[in-house]
Amino acid sequence: MAWQFLGLAAALTAIIAARYLALSGLFYWLLWQRGGEKLRAKRLNRDRPMRGIVMKEIRLSLLSSAVYAAPAAFALTVFLNGGTAIYTDWRAYGGVPYLFLSFFIYLVVQDTYYYFAHRLMHHPRLFRWMHAGHHRSRQPTPFASFAFDPAEAALTAWLMPAMVFVVPIHVGVLIGLLMFMSFVAVWNHSGWEVLPRFLVRGPVGGQLISATHHSYHHIRFDRNYGLYFRFWDKVMGTDTMPDEARDGSRLSMRPERA
Repeated sequence: MAWQFLGLAAALTAIIAARYLALSGLFYWLLWQRGGEKLRAKRLNRDRPMRGIVMKEIRLSLLSSAVYAAPAAFALTVFLNGGTAIYTDWRAYGGVPYLFLSFFIYLVVQDTYYYFAHRLMHHPRLFRWMHAGHHRSRQPTPFASFAFDPAEAALTAWLMPAMVFVVPIHVGVLIGLLMFMSFVAVWNHSGWEVLPRFLVRGPVGGQLISATHHSYHHIRFDRNYGLYFRFWDKVMGTDTMPDEARDGSRLSMRPERA
């Protein structure tokens, strides 16, 4: 089983890294090289990405791929040997309704854990060695989406592999969830707001994290810690939606309290 684990860890490292490079590279090309204006996206970053910063983001992300692969490989090893709560028959646990419910449960648990872990990493005694690597990008690019210091990666990588031992989830839903998580992370670090204004500034956007919302966290480190939902930011008094600049093309430093 040890050799199986090591083989899976190596394979998952390559898969996670390839997924990151493909998705981040696609967003980077669409928004920063081809031009986000062609997608009717709103540019959030004042400056274009600097090559040096992008390369640092990629290096940290490739290191994070290996950290994330280890607990995932452990869970996969156990699954292949008959363990975990991962299942393959979609009709189990009540069928289709539970497929959607389990997806939502995983998102809510991860969002809750990440909010408080994120705030912890911003403690002055921890920030320098746990989270500073991610915040080198004051104006994030798609490549910043997975750029974590090893300590941050270790703090966050174990949660989903641990959950598959206690919360039943269909293997297809799990794969879809992993893709969704990657997509959202890249989207919210892209430096562009792709969603239309009526969604970002409307009732739906009032509950969900968007690129506009998260980009402000890279400007004001004490605001907007959430991952998917703005619920905990609102409860804990850290939710701020940035005001729009008068010219409508960039974010203002002036906050618009929720």
